[in-house]
Amino acid sequence: MIVLHTTAVPEHIRGALTRWLIEPTPGMYIGTLSARVRDSLWALVGESLPTEGAAVLIYPDANEQGFTLRTAGERRRTPIDFDGITLIAFRPEEYQQTANPS
Repeated sequence: MIVLHTTAVPEHIRGALTRWLIEPTPGMYIGTLSARVRDSLWALVGESLPTEGAAVLIYPDANEQGFTLRTAGERRRTPIDFDGITLIAFRPEEYQQTANPS
């Protein structure tokens, strides 16, 4: 099962996503796909994001957390790998300024 959340994607991408996934709320898609279809849809979303658009894909994986998280576009929250665990940094540019004062 995958969860894909999008913000400000073109209508034709939303249509392509609803061929494979259900859309229980606007911009959120859920379904069960093969890895090949999942990766093809993710490539389609990533290639057609406008400058204000963003997307997050979460799917099961064989790791400590049990899932993998992919992002595309600009967001205030950024996934960061911390010794094999994905954590979310909120406003990472502010963290960098406090961690490395100049």
